[in-house]
Amino acid sequence: MTVGPDGPPASPPPEPVAAAAAAGPGQPPAEPAGPLKSAFYTVGQGTGGLRDWVTLLHPPYTLWHLSYVALGAVMVPHVVLWRLGVSVLAFFLAVGIGAHALDELNGRPLGTGISRTVLAVTAGLTVAAAVALGFVFGGLRGLPFIVVGGVLVYGYNLELFGGRLHSDWWFGLAWGAFPVLVGAFAQHYTLPPAAWAMAAAAFFLSMGQRALSTPARTLRRRVRAVTVRISFSDGSERTLGRAELLAPVERALRFFVCAVITLAVALLLALR
Repeated sequence: MTVGPDGPPASPPPEPVAAAAAAGPGQPPAEPAGPLKSAFYTVGQGTGGLRDWVTLLHPPYTLWHLSYVALGAVMVPHVVLWRLGVSVLAFFLAVGIGAHALDELNGRPLGTGISRTVLAVTAGLTVAAAVALGFVFGGLRGLPFIVVGGVLVYGYNLELFGGRLHSDWWFGLAWGAFPVLVGAFAQHYTLPPAAWAMAAAAFFLSMGQRALSTPARTLRRRVRAVTVRISFSDGSERTLGRAELLAPVERALRFFVCAVITLAVALLLALR
């Protein structure tokens, strides 16, 4: 977790263009002054305005993990679309808004200018609304998932229990496998073998996401400058800077986002 100032940070500089092009042959690329944007999808300026709220939602990753809910639902015969809609809405409230507000409250990794009070109230209200939806439409049968979901949202994002839940494995379970199982269970209150298999797939996909997003966050938020010199077998050399190291990692993340969302849409369309 990157610790930032409690108040609104200064406006981030524009994204750098290919720095290597401006450097001479064999010379390290000129690194941009100051930090990069906090994420490739950052649109806010740290003022607390609408753009900061859009950034807070982590739009690509939220859509990615909401797709897991749909992937879980389609593993159950006879999908009830309104139940799927309620499940997606509950996860959007709890994860898309609530969990991300808690994460920003705990160190401001995105550098938004949204006040701590607003973040705390937003997280409390949206998680409570998700819990209410779970009780109204799931009743006592859904209670285990409601309890586990609440523990994961607060435990992971606030790094409670000594940060034990804030790990790669827990990320795969909480943001990958768990949405699939809830999406499946919410249909007819059963978990067929296909749902467990899809949950395993979502777990591994989320582990892949984590393996890419962790170094990407490090390069964007913690690294001031880096230079990597590559020597090829033909004797030529190439020097890479932060932007060149970051580009393929975030390109892969974008492809993952598109792939998972498209897969969920395709399977839903196949139901008709």
